[in-house]
Amino acid sequence: MKYLDQINCPDDLKRIPRDELEAVAREIRGRIIDVVSKNGGHLASSLGVVELTIALHYVFDLPKDTLIWDVGHQSYAHKLLTGRHRSFDTLRKYKGISGFVKIKESPYDAFTVGHASTSISAGLGMCYAKALKKDKSNVVSIIGDGSMTAGLAYEGLNHAGDLQQKYIVILNDNDMSISANVGALSSYLSRTFSHKALQNMRNQFGQFLKSVPKIGDDMYGWAKRWEESFKTFVTPGMLFEAFNFDYFGPIDGHNLDHLIDILSNIKDPDSPVLLHVTTKKGKGYAPAEKNPVYFHGVGAFAIDTGKCPASKNAAPSYTSVFGKCMIELAKQNPCIVAVTAAMPEGTGLKQFAEHFADRFIDVGIAEQHAVTFAAGLAAKGAKPVVAIYSTFLQRAYDQILHDVCIDSHPVIFAIDRGGIVGEDGPTHHGLFDFSYLRSIPNMTVMAPMDENELVRMMQTAVAHQGPIALRYPRGAGQGVDVDYNAKAVDIGKAKVLRTGDDLLIIGIGRCVNDAMDAAELLSAQGIESTVVNARFVKPLDAKLILDLAGKIKNVVTIEENVLAGGFGSAILELICDNGVSGCRVNRVGVNDVFIEHGSQNELRKDYGIDARAVVAAGLKLCGEK
Repeated sequence: MKYLDQINCPDDLKRIPRDELEAVAREIRGRIIDVVSKNGGHLASSLGVVELTIALHYVFDLPKDTLIWDVGHQSYAHKLLTGRHRSFDTLRKYKGISGFVKIKESPYDAFTVGHASTSISAGLGMCYAKALKKDKSNVVSIIGDGSMTAGLAYEGLNHAGDLQQKYIVILNDNDMSISANVGALSSYLSRTFSHKALQNMRNQFGQFLKSVPKIGDDMYGWAKRWEESFKTFVTPGMLFEAFNFDYFGPIDGHNLDHLIDILSNIKDPDSPVLLHVTTKKGKGYAPAEKNPVYFHGVGAFAIDTGKCPASKNAAPSYTSVFGKCMIELAKQNPCIVAVTAAMPEGTGLKQFAEHFADRFIDVGIAEQHAVTFAAGLAAKGAKPVVAIYSTFLQRAYDQILHDVCIDSHPVIFAIDRGGIVGEDGPTHHGLFDFSYLRSIPNMTVMAPMDENELVRMMQTAVAHQGPIALRYPRGAGQGVDVDYNAKAVDIGKAKVLRTGDDLLIIGIGRCVNDAMDAAELLSAQGIESTVVNARFVKPLDAKLILDLAGKIKNVVTIEENVLAGGFGSAILELICDNGVSGCRVNRVGVNDVFIEHGSQNELRKDYGIDARAVVAAGLKLCGEK
């Protein structure tokens, strides 16, 4: 690597002649493509901000100045320019560098992120903290146009405009279409208007107009309206001006000279500034440019073709089974409406949207709105299915509780990526949903052990007349036959899968399969187990579980969820509240930690959520025979 081998920090980048920065950008893109093709990751978004990242590191004084990347999955170039070039091969690997921005990883990572739309609020908080300490360094938040669909971004903008702190927000727009002529004109005007001398003259002229006796305020108001009208004609910036931001843009986010010039001009502002840059997702890699949605988050692929190798596991994913099931159910029930939050592909609803365009709603990155919107649908007779990843549904907890459950609206929550998700790490693991859902009155919570049980539970959910949540994992199913006309599971009914007198193992969801494997291993050591597929976290099959716990005094529970308040806690409460004497319970699940990134199997093994962990828990209770 001609350039990256020389760059261990942004100061090293500043030593490279400006006319060679385009070559640096090409080298960074090549490195990103090479590593992501092997490790998987967020390719299109990171390729789209290479020039912007270079310009930011070239102009600002990092880490004294602060960069905050919204979501953080576009930070690969940032990592390469801040001392992580030599470890970049470990991207998203177990105990390697994160695929997101992470405070613990580098002093250049100012804020740990993983969920969208947080950068403006976090950045404003940092601005205010710096002002209290008389620190005049810059804070720059970079947010994508997709993240601007969330209300939190506008709450941050509104507060920033009110506080009038020194603050820079960069809107990375990779979707909005700007004509060549208007874009060129606005880019020129923004670079011109942003010059310090012109900004000072503009402010002084405004003060002069205000000072004119009697008519000064009117003259100033007229001049301000004329300026705003002109900006509206050539730019889309009036929205941000309304938030009391000085707006510049849109400018080409791949033109390094223009980026460096304007960033130099707006550096050290007196009040909030928003710079609007336009970029192309997947820039520099043709397959990603052509299909940025596919390459947003991609597994390993062949660089020459852009194609991922065929999976060795022929079993369909839980997500794809859910998507197909939704189509079949919607054919039978015209009340079914699918709602998602900017994840039609990720939640398996793309084909549903093609079949039932008028019954598919993508609300953008607005999970809170999605849930309350679904409550409104349900209140007027629709049957909404809210398909959201577990980690993102956390953002809508209040809406689930207040807007759905208080009045028991029949909203179905299809919770994808429940449990350990793998390489995306602590911000994306869905390890809290059992705990935060089971405590809410009127809520039913279930989890399938395989993909056919998922279909049966969807039948259950559609027939249910209250709030109900169905939680399933990321990745391939168990490979069982799927009957899309299978009958519903009775609410609150568990199933005994195996019998034995020494140990009672109660599992939920994917972990039931670990329980069955553990029972085989324990049998080889002379310990015979009864295995129960609980199916429901709430309500539990109290009669079955209490009857079994009264006979088999050693109980192990397993769940892919935090132990605090989770499924195992529900079993403990049931046994304790009903006075089952002499019963000993050992819970297997996630302890009071955030799980790092790595493959699902590596993490399950290392954090003790697999068959071997169940065996160890069983041996502790029973002892070896």
